[in-house]
Amino acid sequence: MFHIVPVCAFIDNYIWVIRDQHHAAVVDPGDAAPVLAFLRRENLKLVAILNTHHHNDHVGGNAALLREFSVPVYGPGNESIPTVTHCLKEGDSIQLAEFSLGFSVLDIPGHTAGHIAYYGANLLFCGDTLFACGCGRLFEGTALQMYTSLQKLAKLPDATSVYCGHEYTLANIHFAKEVEPGNQVLIELKVSAEKQRELNFPTLPSTIAMEKSCNPFLRCSQPEVIHNASNYLGKPLADPVSVFAAIRDWKNNF
Repeated sequence: MFHIVPVCAFIDNYIWVIRDQHHAAVVDPGDAAPVLAFLRRENLKLVAILNTHHHNDHVGGNAALLREFSVPVYGPGNESIPTVTHCLKEGDSIQLAEFSLGFSVLDIPGHTAGHIAYYGANLLFCGDTLFACGCGRLFEGTALQMYTSLQKLAKLPDATSVYCGHEYTLANIHFAKEVEPGNQVLIELKVSAEKQRELNFPTLPSTIAMEKSCNPFLRCSQPEVIHNASNYLGKPLADPVSVFAAIRDWKNNF
């Protein structure tokens, strides 16, 4: 039986480790050092690396890990990551035989042009596209692309556990309460997230159900979100993509 543990890196990155008693696969190892320390401490053999997008804080540890372990590196086929051995796109799937675990690949551009996610067994590894109560910045994609990507993720089963790349939850909640101050779920989430961080526990994983109930970027058809996004821009907004674009800009300047 496998379970998933976070390895902290940099200021607020999470490198997710899928592990059993003997093996480990890592998702988005931006830094090899904490991963290698974890593997040695737990006496685990690395069997695979999974990358969601090309940013260095998600792939920067690949090369050093490959010097220690000869393993497949899965990653987006539409991005340039020199260490990737298996280029993936939507419709592809991978198998991690050691864990009897399979993932299907989803194209979720927006944060980067070729960003992918891994979904299987009610687990979603979504990099920097969907965050707890937030979403990634639009570095390479358009608002329409990111909105479409988020809607694709929102259609996954409610019970899906969401493993994203950063501990941004409290800051995201702070912003979300500005966008939708009447959302009672947000008020309750803030209390629980603050308690977790006081104990230095991750606020992750979230779930798709939770994100649909409190994440403003998944709630662009809600009247209060539309109203406050329109107020931010100073003009009425009619369609969800325009609302999304407005609150993404608002968050950038928050």
